[in-house]
Amino acid sequence: MFYQRLRGDRYINPLTDFGFKRLFGTEPNKNLLIDFLNVILPPQHQVKDLTYRSTENLGNSPLDRKAVFDLYCESKKGEKFIVEMQKTKHNYFKDRSIYYASFPIQEQAEKGNWNYKLEPIYTIGILDFVFEEDKNEDRLLHIVELKDQDCQVFYKKLKFIYLELPKFQKTINQLSNHFDKWLFLLKHLPDLEEPPLLLQENVFMQLFEVARITNFSQAEREAYESSLKYYRDMNGVIETAREEGMTQGIQVVMAQGVQEGKRSLLLKNFLAS
Repeated sequence: MFYQRLRGDRYINPLTDFGFKRLFGTEPNKNLLIDFLNVILPPQHQVKDLTYRSTENLGNSPLDRKAVFDLYCESKKGEKFIVEMQKTKHNYFKDRSIYYASFPIQEQAEKGNWNYKLEPIYTIGILDFVFEEDKNEDRLLHIVELKDQDCQVFYKKLKFIYLELPKFQKTINQLSNHFDKWLFLLKHLPDLEEPPLLLQENVFMQLFEVARITNFSQAEREAYESSLKYYRDMNGVIETAREEGMTQGIQVVMAQGVQEGKRSLLLKNFLAS
């Protein structure tokens, strides 16, 4: 029954919760996450190895709100990485990024004498939507730092990196670098039948093997099916809301036009009387 419902899908969708965590969130596959991080991180913070940390972070007291990250890991140098997959548009996603970054900041505090030295923190958002303020520009990778009034970097250890996936429109023949290949796979992995020749690199061949649905246990298949259904339902709700919003907007414009027409006619009759 599972294969009937997912007929034609050979590889998982990385944008589902199950798919994202299977590819990037397990110890045997952490080199996939390392390779992905290294295509978007600056050269001075390339990752050679990392350790997965608990994705559930509590506040300073039982009454404080907790944060649950998609992925939270730490490099051997002590750098902290929060990696979030955001499937739907979130009006306050940037606010949430700032809030989430406060947890790895606070957890570095030491008891007793402490000089306040902090390790670098990266919050990485892989977005299946486009920020409203960025919709008219082509740039899809945004690296945000704390700067002063002269646009000089004030603090180098806190970075927010956002990838707006819908802006990536390259075909397989247009891929020019490792970064392009990763974005292509994030968007098109479930559409592929076999690994394209251009993507037959060691790291990507491992990804294809991990993502192959026929390798799943029955429990994994059911978990993926549930995750995929949620992803498709969510996209359906968003599309419906968008269409209804457009329809309502057209109706409002038409109603305003009718009212303007009535007012113009009344004014014309008054002037003619």
